[in-house]
Amino acid sequence: MLLGLVFSVVGLVVLSLAADQFVRGAARLAVVLRMAPIVVGAVVVGFGTSAPEMLVSTVAAANGRLDIGIGNIIGSNVANISLVLGAASFVSVVPVSSSVVRRDAVVSVVAVALFALFVQGELGRLEGLVLVAALGAWFVLVLRGSRTSEADMEDLSELVGEHPPALGVETVRTVVSLALVAGSAYVLVEGAERVAEALNLSGGFVGYTMVAVGTSAPELVTAVAAARQRETELLVGNLLGSNVFNSLAVGGAIGLVGPGPVGDVTLQTLGSLMMVVICVVSWAAMAIGLRVSRIDGVVLLGLWVVSIALLAG
Repeated sequence: MLLGLVFSVVGLVVLSLAADQFVRGAARLAVVLRMAPIVVGAVVVGFGTSAPEMLVSTVAAANGRLDIGIGNIIGSNVANISLVLGAASFVSVVPVSSSVVRRDAVVSVVAVALFALFVQGELGRLEGLVLVAALGAWFVLVLRGSRTSEADMEDLSELVGEHPPALGVETVRTVVSLALVAGSAYVLVEGAERVAEALNLSGGFVGYTMVAVGTSAPELVTAVAAARQRETELLVGNLLGSNVFNSLAVGGAIGLVGPGPVGDVTLQTLGSLMMVVICVVSWAAMAIGLRVSRIDGVVLLGLWVVSIALLAG
């Protein structure tokens, strides 16, 4: 039990630090290679918010613990919308643009619902391919219909820095940090397995709670800090985009790497249902007032607590 907790904590800490360096290295490397700003932005947002979930879930699936991997995806999606967004709304009302409600929220709900449908029973390679294909279609739409905003360029400028990045340095940074992310993901999964066995808990429940909250911790810290500084314009869009990436990219990856039965009926049914319900409720809250108020935050946090209680029972 103690060793499992140590593995989990060490894995989460190294994972968070290494993931941040990986995103910085990937962004700076993309700039060196003269990729389009919108492509760099997609890499930063996509991998920046979902790299921990991707590696943890993929490692879990490859090790035959598909329940932990799927629990992490479902739990991370729920945590993004209920825990992270709810906590940010406690600090400051979070504004939501009409375009986010009409486009990003709709795509997020569809992606989450599609993933929830595919985990009812067995997540196979065919389902994985469909999820990856859906991700590709989403990226095409984003690249065709988006333009790089001033805020996006500011984010990229912070990552790239004032001085031109060096190809060799950024290549080493990216490769080493990716290796650390993969290694820490393995340690985290090993720790989660030990904790689940010691407490007689299902791997899906541990993935939904401990692992998911851990991989969502960087988003939580960033969201609360942004709310304190009243800089929440991009918060909702980034969280919704993270859920799309989790559901399609991470879900597709584990279907291809470790296909098989989920092995946790409660997670498949109740966990998936709560994920979809919470996403729909958040969408409705955003649409009503084009903002996420403190009352909305209370409701979202309450739903998160209820979902954990239901899965624990």
